[in-house]
Amino acid sequence: MNIRTNMIKIWKLGLISYDTGLKIQQALARKHLNAIMNGQNINYDTLLLVEHKPVYTVGIRDETPNDEIIRLRSLGAEFKKTNRGGLITFHGPGQLVIYPVINLKNYKTSVKWYVKSLEETVIRLCDELGLEASRSPHTGVWIGDNKIAAIGIHASRYVTTHGISLNCNNDLSWFTHIDPCGIEDKGVTSLTKETGVMYSTEKVVPILLNNFEKVFNCSFEDIETDVQEEILSGVYNNLLLQCVEN
Repeated sequence: MNIRTNMIKIWKLGLISYDTGLKIQQALARKHLNAIMNGQNINYDTLLLVEHKPVYTVGIRDETPNDEIIRLRSLGAEFKKTNRGGLITFHGPGQLVIYPVINLKNYKTSVKWYVKSLEETVIRLCDELGLEASRSPHTGVWIGDNKIAAIGIHASRYVTTHGISLNCNNDLSWFTHIDPCGIEDKGVTSLTKETGVMYSTEKVVPILLNNFEKVFNCSFEDIETDVQEEILSGVYNNLLLQCVEN
C-alpha cells in the first residue's frame, strides 16, 4: 500500500524585510483560502526560508506601550505588530526564519499537533548537532533555560502563516533590550554559541529540511520561477498601492 506524502515547495528568499515576508505569506495563504471557498484544494504547500533585517515583532496579545516602541526603534530596528501567537521577539541576520504556509487539512486538523511538530523538527535538528533541546511550558525550543527557537503561528481555516525563528549565528545582544516572548529570567542562545561551531543559515537549511520532511511526512521541491514571479508581482503591486493610498 502506498502512503501519500504531501508536497511542499521550498522558496529561499534570503535577507528581506519583515513586511515583504509577511506579504508573500499572505498572498500564498490567500490562494489556499480562495481554493477552499471554491471547494478546491491546492495540491502543494509552501515553505519560505528567510532572514530578516533587524525587527522586533509582537503577537496579538502584546500591549507594548508607545514609549517602549520608540526606544526599540531607536536601536536601529523596525517594530511590527502581527496576528501571530506569542509576545515580543527579535528577528535579524543570522537567524533562520521558517514560514510554512500549509493547509493543515492535508496533515492533521489540530493546531496543537502542528505546533508540537514544529518544535519536534527543531529538537531533532539540535539532536543531530549533539545538543539536548526540549520543550517547556513556554512555547518554543529550549536548551536549559535558554531559548534557541521561538515559535508563533496564525491559522485561518487551517491555513497557517508565521512559524519558527531559529537562532543560528545571529547577534544575540538585540535580545537584551526585551524580555523575549514576555518571559523574565530566561535567556536566548544560538547553534553557534552552543556548539562552538559557526552555523550559518545556509549550513543549517539542509539539516532543517531533512528533519521537517521526516516529522511532516512530506517531500520537497523548489518553487518554480514563474510562480515566484506571479506572487512577487502581486505583493509589490499591493505595496505600491498602499504607498499611493498613504
